[in-house]
Amino acid sequence: MFSLTVCDHVMIAHSFRGEVFGPAQKLHGATYAVEAEFRVPTLDEHGLVVDIGLARTELRRALDSFDYDNLDALPQFAGQNTTTEFMAAHVHGLLVAALRKGRLGDGGKRVTALKVLLRESPLAWAAYEAAVE
Repeated sequence: MFSLTVCDHVMIAHSFRGEVFGPAQKLHGATYAVEAEFRVPTLDEHGLVVDIGLARTELRRALDSFDYDNLDALPQFAGQNTTTEFMAAHVHGLLVAALRKGRLGDGGKRVTALKVLLRESPLAWAAYEAAVE
């Protein structure tokens, strides 16, 4: 399996519901380093997984939908604890939608799996990975 990873970052504010979250129940900020790894079984005729520029553009587009926002105030996250794990799956869904709409070009049609990883700090991160169908 071949892969291409692009990365960017996003800054958010949010709070969590539930005693399990301790002080994170209060409004707080986070900066996530976000990595999107596109996977294909074979390279295309140019030796590429996907166009790196298109991959970077689509990752940025996905992140722009909530960058510098308080996630508690956004309708798409109403009633949801926006944990790092949840946000990795959310970004994954946005990128899969971009693949399906053809926004990653012909190479995007060949992607069979995608992994999105959010680094909350140098010590902790979470990811969501699934086949692209």
